[in-house]
Amino acid sequence: MKVRTRFAPSPTGFLHLGGARTALFSWLYARKNKGEFILRIEDTDRVRSKKEYLDEILESLRWLGIDWDKIFYQSERFDIYREYAKKLVSQGKAYKKEGAIFFRYEFKEIKINDLIRGQIIFKELPKEEEVIIKSDGTPAYNFSCCIDDALMGITHIIRGEDHISNTPKQILMYEALVFNIPEFAHVPLILSESGQRLSKRFGATSLREYREKGYLSRALVNYLLLLGWSPGNNREIISLEEAVKIFDIRNVNKTSSIFSFDKLDWVNSEYIKAQKLDDLVKLVKDYLEERKFLSQDIEDDYLRKVVELFKTRISKLSDLIEWAYFCFYDDFVYAPDTEEILRRDLSREMEILIERLAKLESFNRENIEKEFRATAADLGLKAKDLVHPTRVALTGKKIGPGLFETMEVLGRDRVIDRLRRMVKYWGGDHV
Repeated sequence: MKVRTRFAPSPTGFLHLGGARTALFSWLYARKNKGEFILRIEDTDRVRSKKEYLDEILESLRWLGIDWDKIFYQSERFDIYREYAKKLVSQGKAYKKEGAIFFRYEFKEIKINDLIRGQIIFKELPKEEEVIIKSDGTPAYNFSCCIDDALMGITHIIRGEDHISNTPKQILMYEALVFNIPEFAHVPLILSESGQRLSKRFGATSLREYREKGYLSRALVNYLLLLGWSPGNNREIISLEEAVKIFDIRNVNKTSSIFSFDKLDWVNSEYIKAQKLDDLVKLVKDYLEERKFLSQDIEDDYLRKVVELFKTRISKLSDLIEWAYFCFYDDFVYAPDTEEILRRDLSREMEILIERLAKLESFNRENIEKEFRATAADLGLKAKDLVHPTRVALTGKKIGPGLFETMEVLGRDRVIDRLRRMVKYWGGDHV
């Protein structure tokens, strides 16, 4: 039997983390077993289904590296659903009432062997009757879902645990339609750190928003994998290609996973560090240009130096907009928490540092550090006494990348201009 899985999003909203993880697990299981992955767009809701949602869902899946073998649209299959409903009515397995068609349940105890949860026993249904074709002629979810899964040859249905209540209804429909019953795997929910379901305020934003925040696609995929599954041996970083080789839906945890931005940021930072510098520079350039952050006169060589300066310090690309602002613009202000550093007037000492930096033959990190430390010593200062105000002068912040590496990247002219600006500040010309 050839494994065939599916992901069936509804284009009534954007793709969120839970749906993305379901798609990923379904895709991995199919690819691991040399099977097929079907994408089915459940667009039966004519009012709420929007092209903008569909486009975003497809683009997000592609961004994650999830491809599909076939794509179907339920809106193009209404005649199929109506024909099967008509057949059930003729067999006495369904009936018409008030312009709709209802399925006639003949309920019995139902047992399934869930691939994640083990045996699940259903002893009763939540209601006695179920609409299968609505009065407007559109199919109901459970009915269209059963028909499509059967006709598309879906062998394994991997979906969220919130669909468990639908399972007994669908099994009875499978049996009434004389269809083979697929295997089921219900994936536990993703919860917030407070133990609540993800909400728009925490975590349940669209995949597009994670992309806009500067998370790398492979890093997000890696983190989604960790939300319920583990590659073993205490490993937390795994490529999509390797995951395809070892993933098994039976190894997914039975308990809910906890979403953590801190953990996601850590995973993303590991991927940023592992990027080849040229590749990371391209990602950064595209990201910053899309947000109109880079001015047109920024040279690629300078951007490369900035990226190299921050590569091991950022957790997502958006960090650069705040942390590296000083590398691209001179109009920054001194942060409020630098007030204590600025309180000590070192105008005379800074003037001397400016004079000595201006005379350096080669403005590189080694020469800058040597001259800087020598200047501090000659002035009877500890190095840190000069480091802190210099950093504030150059970046506007108390913390940041190594000072001397930063000075080299900024270049002599920009460094001296900003140190002079600090001297003016102490002279009463406040920023």
